[in-house]
Amino acid sequence: MKGTVLGEVGLHMADADNVVTAIDDLEAGAELPYNGEMVELAEAVPFGHKVALVPLERGDAVVKYGETVGEAVEPIAPGEWVHTHNCESTRGRGDRAAEDGEVA
Repeated sequence: MKGTVLGEVGLHMADADNVVTAIDDLEAGAELPYNGEMVELAEAVPFGHKVALVPLERGDAVVKYGETVGEAVEPIAPGEWVHTHNCESTRGRGDRAAEDGEVA
């Protein structure tokens, strides 16, 4: 398997990632080790969903697979579920490329 399993609860795919992927349905309070500390889940997180490892501010990149996959639309604390309520996808966004002057 590519990546590293943290605390038997989250898959950290690349060193640059600021989120992990839940490898099971996780309950609030579950802990995972990261960067010499423990990150406690603030809420239940479904299998396959993302959990923040570090604080993210509005506009910060959400990095998974070593690539930006989204942008925080509100502050996200370590241990919080990262999903459509607090993150907007940036993948396949031709409208964003046009705003940035890139060719989609």
